[in-house]
Amino acid sequence: MFGMKFFFYSLEHPPVHIHVRNADGTAKFEINPVRLIESHGMKTKDLVLAEALVEENKELISTKWIEFHGK
Repeated sequence: MFGMKFFFYSLEHPPVHIHVRNADGTAKFEINPVRLIESHGMKTKDLVLAEALVEENKELISTKWIEFHGK
């Protein structure tokens, strides 16, 4: 989506969060509330877009996290 890959790892830890990767770097966002936890190399405009996409899809992200990792 927009040249970004959104994913989580199989051995994740709370709180619910998602990783984002694009050609320039990586970032990690907490889901509730949506906030940037860390980034490495991603441009500001890409971080803004990624955060908006995470906000728009936070219910889906949370559901998939719980399906995979449990509560």
